[in-house]
Amino acid sequence: MTFQQFAYRNVFRNFRIYAAFFMASFFSVFVFFIYSMLMFHPAIEQGFLGDVSIIGMIFAEIILVLFSWFFIFYSMKAFLEARSKEFAILLQLGMEKRQLGKLVFLETMLIGTISCVTGILFGYAFSKFFFMIVREILYLEDLPLYLSWEPFVLTLFVFLSAFVVISLMSATFTKESKLIDLLKGHQYVDVSDKYSKIGAVLGVVLIAIGYILALLTTKTTLFSYTLLIPIFVTFGTYYLFTDTTLFIIEQIKRRKSVYWKKSRMLSISEQTYILRSNAKMFFVVTMVSTVAFLCVGLLSALSSYTSQYDKINPLGIIYKGHEDNPYEVAHISSLIYELEESGLSYHLSRLVVKKQTSTHTLNEVEVFRASDINNLLFSFGYPMVRLQTGEAMFIAYSDESLKELQKTTVSTTLKENNIDIVINSVYPKLIFPAAIVSRNSIIVSDEDFAKLVNPFEKAPYVEPGYHLFTFDIPNWIEANNIGLDIHYAVSEEYLKESYNLPFYFENAGLNYSYILAAYSLFTLVGLLVVAVFLLAAGSFVYFKLYTSLEREKKQFEVLKRMGLTDLEQKNLITRYLFPQFFLPWGVALVHSMFAFIVLQTILKDVMNISIVQEIVFAFAFIVLVQIIYFYLIRWRYIAHIRS
Repeated sequence: MTFQQFAYRNVFRNFRIYAAFFMASFFSVFVFFIYSMLMFHPAIEQGFLGDVSIIGMIFAEIILVLFSWFFIFYSMKAFLEARSKEFAILLQLGMEKRQLGKLVFLETMLIGTISCVTGILFGYAFSKFFFMIVREILYLEDLPLYLSWEPFVLTLFVFLSAFVVISLMSATFTKESKLIDLLKGHQYVDVSDKYSKIGAVLGVVLIAIGYILALLTTKTTLFSYTLLIPIFVTFGTYYLFTDTTLFIIEQIKRRKSVYWKKSRMLSISEQTYILRSNAKMFFVVTMVSTVAFLCVGLLSALSSYTSQYDKINPLGIIYKGHEDNPYEVAHISSLIYELEESGLSYHLSRLVVKKQTSTHTLNEVEVFRASDINNLLFSFGYPMVRLQTGEAMFIAYSDESLKELQKTTVSTTLKENNIDIVINSVYPKLIFPAAIVSRNSIIVSDEDFAKLVNPFEKAPYVEPGYHLFTFDIPNWIEANNIGLDIHYAVSEEYLKESYNLPFYFENAGLNYSYILAAYSLFTLVGLLVVAVFLLAAGSFVYFKLYTSLEREKKQFEVLKRMGLTDLEQKNLITRYLFPQFFLPWGVALVHSMFAFIVLQTILKDVMNISIVQEIVFAFAFIVLVQIIYFYLIRWRYIAHIRS
């Protein structure tokens, strides 16, 4: 039998040991290949999402590659540790360490090649079904299965190179191990529980600082705080597992009434060893799980935005232009013609808006005429505005501003025309999107509006007013093809250094189609990444359990001979496994909750949307999945212990 045949038979004889490593590698290749098939698809590259979807998928591919490399190396290292006694026997029988390294290299490359081939084959077989889902979500006419060399070559290059590097690193790891260490394997337990009190304090302090910064984050401090928060939380999490948890267990041990009760001494002592020997693993699982939770939360936030888009955009089409806009007549006529050709019902309102200066705040105020507003309110079916001379009403731009302005009364003078008004009410509903009108917008009576003959004091350097055309379309999603020429002109102008067009155009249906398609595509990408992350996070714990399985099996055999019942054994195993699974995931969940407090604050201030309901639902689903996963691993662990 040749050396290559020995490596081949060794892999298939120990396939039960390599099964988890193979499945982890297979799934990583499978997901990466599907990404590549979607990324290189001509319909996606040339579609209306274009560069946005490509950039998003490339970013996800890079994250997946980096993480997959780390995950595969970690799992390989764990299984090599589990086979330490086997390696010790081979060395004892006369195998050179150089040959042992070669054996590890050949075995790793063999299992890696099989993972790549099967992952690509299953990925290509599944691609047609995946494209059918993407086609429906992105509203594409067709997204056929195609055959191209790019996805195959990219996937093979990325993962075969990964397995080559991992094989060499694994061989190096095996060379550095002494025979006595290999014979001990994981039977040897270091019972010392030394820790740093400074590190224990730092773990709490750094995380607390990160959480406090999250609570204090506002729109103005967002950039600076979001750079500091991950740094504090990351270092704090590391010290939390290396020192803080050991300090807490030490305090529990000193309370004899708690520590010596029933079988707590066994479980607490074991947890001390577990936390000490697996601190770095818990840190990695926590950070990986945090990233996965953040991905799910961001997708939930996008879902909330799409579901609330109609609320924050009540108007189908908005055209806003300067008072001397030369394109106004042609553009409005074109929009009316396109709407009528499409058979869409609409209600057109024309609002003349003038800017004035308030003597109360010395700020710019946008003034609307009551009759213009009533024309728009009629199409909404909202109550009409009725104002006397000298009375005015606020226009709210968000739900929060609506609540604040209800309690506000202002007596001011419109400086340019010396008109005294009292603003003592706010219109009880949102009329315009937040980006269309300023935060200082009021409605005055027609009599007061007619007196605004003198222009804004900062004219002509600042436009003294504008004309606002609103198209109230009952089903504005169907109007996504209206005004495309105007939309493209506005979009191209935004790409320049300064915006110089005398008009602005917004089609809610068209914007929503972009948002919904991008969200749907990113959801597909994000969920696959999250699946890899969560699978890896659970696998890290599983690998560690597997490598110490023989030692734990012997411990429970001794306890059973001492009189430990099956029920007591189950309870002890549950106490043994519970912290390993739920301590890192619990910390990750708390990290994510504070991250989404920041996100909720910003979204509420900028977009006037709430993501609380979506985040709670997403996190509840994740917790349910983790509980199911825990009981599955617990079931398999008990079966191995009793076998």
